[in-house]
Amino acid sequence: MRNIDLDSLQIFKAVVDFGGVTKAAAHLNRVQSNITTRVKNLEERLGVTLFQRQGGKLVPSPEGRLLLGYAERLLRLSTEAEAALRCGTPRGILRIGTLESTAAARLPPFLSRYHQRYPDVKIELVTGTTTALINRVHRYDVEAAFISEPFHDAELETQEGFSEALVLIAPKKAEQIKSAKHLQQCTVIAFATGCSYRRILEDWLTTCEVVPERVLELASYHAIVACVAAGSGIAIVPRSVLQAVHAESQVKILPLPPKVARVRTHLVWRIGHHSVALDALCDELRRKR
Repeated sequence: MRNIDLDSLQIFKAVVDFGGVTKAAAHLNRVQSNITTRVKNLEERLGVTLFQRQGGKLVPSPEGRLLLGYAERLLRLSTEAEAALRCGTPRGILRIGTLESTAAARLPPFLSRYHQRYPDVKIELVTGTTTALINRVHRYDVEAAFISEPFHDAELETQEGFSEALVLIAPKKAEQIKSAKHLQQCTVIAFATGCSYRRILEDWLTTCEVVPERVLELASYHAIVACVAAGSGIAIVPRSVLQAVHAESQVKILPLPPKVARVRTHLVWRIGHHSVALDALCDELRRKR
């Protein structure tokens, strides 16, 4: 059976973008009957209904929205491949995932150098926890992602990116905290479940037989550091983040055991997946190291 051709995907996407056959046909300079036939052939081929009618407009069905994501990526890759082969340099859109900490403290200088070297690549960043970003890589939502140890996934290729030193932060006047046992019944302030650093902290506390009173989940390091500074609890953060948000003087910084404190950030992507822009990103990462 033949694969779906790019022409059919372009027609499908035009109907989605313009909300109907008439405007899509005008945009593509085709007759309306041709657009209608191609969409019906695509639906028959896939065995699903791709559009629903709402208020005089055609909107994608759940199956249509799923196909749209793949169509956009395939058409983008097609354009990128053609441009790259013609000019020999990366161009187009590179959508990558990243941890909040990596985006704040590590990526600005790194991506600045990448942009200077490859100005025709437009980078789009998506932030999330390690677990969420791995899922996005598998769903093709992003081409690659910067995630932190610990993680285990045999279906991903990896390249080491950055080394991080984790520290425990507590309120400035928390003089009573001298060791892990003094954290008994504390409030842990962290990202949602799926965050590698949260997992590291929870595993360490369990090893030390320390049971937190509760976990307060927040969505940014600025909020986490602010809550710690306000006396709401303790948190684990990369030291580079404290430096990036200029918060080292606002909290008490406590060292962690070396086995807990030292972690690495990796760039991961699906096994066998390559693009000119992604390969260039990996090359830039190797140059940085």
